[in-house]
Amino acid sequence: MNDFLALLNEQRWDDHRYYHHCRINQSLHLLSACCFVIAYGLLLVDPAWAALLAWGVSMTSRQAGHFFFEPKGYDEVNQATHEYKEEIKVGYNLRRKIVLMGLWAASPVLLWLQPGLFGVFEPATSFVEYLHQLGMLWFWLGAGGLAFRVLQLAVIRDLRTGLAWATKIVTDPFHDIQLYHRAPLHLLRGERMDPMHWARGDGHNAVNGEQAA
Repeated sequence: MNDFLALLNEQRWDDHRYYHHCRINQSLHLLSACCFVIAYGLLLVDPAWAALLAWGVSMTSRQAGHFFFEPKGYDEVNQATHEYKEEIKVGYNLRRKIVLMGLWAASPVLLWLQPGLFGVFEPATSFVEYLHQLGMLWFWLGAGGLAFRVLQLAVIRDLRTGLAWATKIVTDPFHDIQLYHRAPLHLLRGERMDPMHWARGDGHNAVNGEQAA
């Protein structure tokens, strides 16, 4: 268990220090995390509406932060190129995210052009019913994307790495709130980039909630 937690913290630390330098990205992650927490609650009521919120708001804001605001040049803090970071990324790097988000964007079009999705659902008779079916489609896309990457990591690395990554993904919303709750305040102060002074030394305290203000 200690080894598993150490691996989980390492993945969290690498994700934070490599991919969350921009305060706009951090703020969007805070919005995403809050919506994900609400979506977790909605799972107990209706997984379809939970998925609509998770994909429609949480995932779009989160990935917009990565694609449009996070720097893609040389990382001076970590002394690493963007290509290197993409190569060692445990989860979904930008190339994999493009595929995943492409499937997400294609889903409503496919469901609209093919009502019932080849017999998976009864053809929707109202827009609300269509949205509910789309939510279920997005729910299974999310679950499938998570399971697929776990199995992929189990093959190319080991099962423990895959399970640690899945645990990280599921708990990221709570962790992101802990890490980035001050990001909007920093933005209001005019600080677009996180200087990450603490990351130049032993930054593992940051993933345990001890990040400097």
